[in-house]
Amino acid sequence: MTDIVVLGSTNMDLVAYVEKPPERGETVTGREFRTIPGGKGANQAIAAAHAGGTVSMIGAVGNDAFGARLRSTLDRSGVDTDHLRTVEAPSGTAHIVVDDEGGNAIVVVPGANGTVDHLAPGDEGLIASADTLLLQLEIPTAAVVAGARAARAHGVRTILTPAPARPLPPELLAATDLLIPNEHEAAVLTGRTDPREAARVLLDSVPEVVITLGAAGSLYAARDAQPLTVPAPRVTPVDSTGAGDTFVGALAVALGEHRPMREALAWAAAAAALSVRRTGASASMPCRSEIETQYAS
Repeated sequence: MTDIVVLGSTNMDLVAYVEKPPERGETVTGREFRTIPGGKGANQAIAAAHAGGTVSMIGAVGNDAFGARLRSTLDRSGVDTDHLRTVEAPSGTAHIVVDDEGGNAIVVVPGANGTVDHLAPGDEGLIASADTLLLQLEIPTAAVVAGARAARAHGVRTILTPAPARPLPPELLAATDLLIPNEHEAAVLTGRTDPREAARVLLDSVPEVVITLGAAGSLYAARDAQPLTVPAPRVTPVDSTGAGDTFVGALAVALGEHRPMREALAWAAAAAALSVRRTGASASMPCRSEIETQYAS
């Protein structure tokens, strides 16, 4: 079993389901509203735990009802929360609109996540004991850089999801082993809309890249290998929220189990395909047996 530490965000997702998203200045009527524990960090932690990893979470929640529910959800999912801080601030929230085609638009309000700007006592030791560190960009960059540097110092694989997309500091890229942007994020980082061109540019900064391509699967590129495209299972999406995080969490487990890259990508794609058939982010994460069944089909 692989040991994974996630340094990242926890948010309460406030989700409105609509036929089509509103245009600027437009009001539409939704058919349903739900509060669902999420945040890219927590999502990846839950996905990895459901996929069979031993997972610990570093981050922060507020001293409010959302914070209590977020911690409880992680605990019930098998994620260790001993390093999840409770702070005097509101918990982070994500305001999400999901349309009938399964697409989404998201506004994130960091809240307590904004206080995670450094590694707390014991965090580096936890990172050092792991096989893999998962990072995203919904907490202050200083903490992300500190986590990546700690992982590099202790020989721990670092996987970075560059979301929300923004320019990345060189010191973070220098400590990243595998970068996993989606097509939009890859274009923002490189100015190249073609994924293969974007991957080529990104390899100047990191040794390995996986660009997720939604329903088209994923593209893997490395400095010492030919590009590899792995298709995704064909499914009818209900809600794509958290699909990318499901992919990353499952991929971290697969790579930690030393699966070949093509197999690892296909296994992670199977997990993501299952997640889009269900509503909500953390609520949609499939368990290992479900992934294995989908992968084998």
